[in-house]
Amino acid sequence: MNRQRPLLLGHRGARASVSVPENTLASFDLCLQHGCDGFEFDVRRTSVGVPVVCHDADFRGISLSGASPRDLAPWQEQGFLPSLEDVLHRYSPLCFLDIEIKDAGLETQVLELLRQHPPQHGYVVTSFLSEVLSRLRELDPDISLGFLWERSSTLWGSLHASWVLPERTLLDGNLASALKAAGNRIGTWTVNHPADMLRFAALGAEMLISDDTVRLVNTFSVS
Repeated sequence: MNRQRPLLLGHRGARASVSVPENTLASFDLCLQHGCDGFEFDVRRTSVGVPVVCHDADFRGISLSGASPRDLAPWQEQGFLPSLEDVLHRYSPLCFLDIEIKDAGLETQVLELLRQHPPQHGYVVTSFLSEVLSRLRELDPDISLGFLWERSSTLWGSLHASWVLPERTLLDGNLASALKAAGNRIGTWTVNHPADMLRFAALGAEMLISDDTVRLVNTFSVS
């Protein structure tokens, strides 16, 4: 039976797979091996302004905003904290990319890296930070942007983001109708149960982000 098919993205790669750590090249590779269309990942700023992939502001007791390249090098040698440039170089030819910016001040670097490594299968730059999205739009009127939120918000109506991505517990029929009426594309996270995956697809979500990449792909496989 054919079902409506959103973009299927792994959350921080294949986050539910205990064999590899999240937000690493190994996790991104595994996500794609499972059959996802791409993945979501988090970008933060180091003390020298280099964008690296990490969800939290601290990594193993190291504050990323105060970390020098020497501080990070031992972890990067083990596969952690890849640079945004490395991720774009490796995956821009392969899959859809959801680049979540966690820290303000990275807008110029992100745009430059996207110009150097343009994604061939689509992308969106997302953030919870409205000031980040506004600055990106100011710098590049054509960039694909997505607004993330996890509490009730009306900011989505003023940010000129093509994608709007409420947390899954916020997305219902009324909100989906309002977003579609405003011309927004809808995504949601973190959707880990098949019934929710199908329900959100039926509501018109065009992007589903899940920890469980195997279950996500299997749910939308043709039976």
